[in-house]
Amino acid sequence: MSDIIASPSVRKAALEKGIDLDQHARAIGRKSIALEDLDTKPSDAQAPKDTSYWEVDHAQYGPVTEEPMSRFAQVSARNLAAAQSLIPLVTHHDRADISQIESFRSSLKAEARARGVKLTALAFYAKALARCLRDFPRFNSSLSADGTTLVLKDFVHIGIAVDTEHGLAVPVIRDADHKGVWQIAAEISDLAARAQARKLRADEMGGASMTITNLGGLGGTAFTPIINPPEVAILGITRTQTETVWDGDTPRPVPMLPLDLSYDHRVINGADAARFMTRLGALVTEPRNMLI
Repeated sequence: MSDIIASPSVRKAALEKGIDLDQHARAIGRKSIALEDLDTKPSDAQAPKDTSYWEVDHAQYGPVTEEPMSRFAQVSARNLAAAQSLIPLVTHHDRADISQIESFRSSLKAEARARGVKLTALAFYAKALARCLRDFPRFNSSLSADGTTLVLKDFVHIGIAVDTEHGLAVPVIRDADHKGVWQIAAEISDLAARAQARKLRADEMGGASMTITNLGGLGGTAFTPIINPPEVAILGITRTQTETVWDGDTPRPVPMLPLDLSYDHRVINGADAARFMTRLGALVTEPRNMLI
């Protein structure tokens, strides 16, 4: 049964106009439909609200300097604003023991030097995420703009958010589920370096299954990353914290990695998000499992 709230007169008018009330309500983002809403187009419902009151002469309060936003930054700002206003976003916070990853990476230092590859923990996180996206196909999907069709992807591409002086860039590791951590680590280093130099090719951006945004090198304990449409989820990472874990009566220090998963609640429910993060945490805790 439909959960759309509409009076009998509104339902009659919708029928006469050939309007599917459920579909129309989803398109304009409402559950309660009045007569005037029948003439509302989705584009009207999504139009920016009045922001004229933001236009303030700040110089009247003290000295100011104006700095124009780059075209790159303007496009990014529009995308982020649209995502935040149109997507019902929920963030699930968790953490994972990464002592095995750190130990494993330490044991591979000599091989990393020989290969000329910087084997970062991020390569392991990307590999774990790729495995999870195969285990949970709904997270590897995109919702059509009108909210009526879910596109399930039979590929796993991982976006890596890179902070550059020109703005945020998101190069993509293609087919990450078919690559080992060495290759993923090499690609992350290469893509990040070329993102900083503004030398990324167009085919190296876009089309990601999910993006990782990593603030671990900067700090923080948790945050709420904004989804990068048309993806339906994004994984945030902050700085590893050493915590005391009790092994029976014996305390031991354990490096714990904060994980923040933001997801589109139209596609993913809370229980699935919890299962996804439990699986991700298990892979990160036992990294050798993701190499099989």
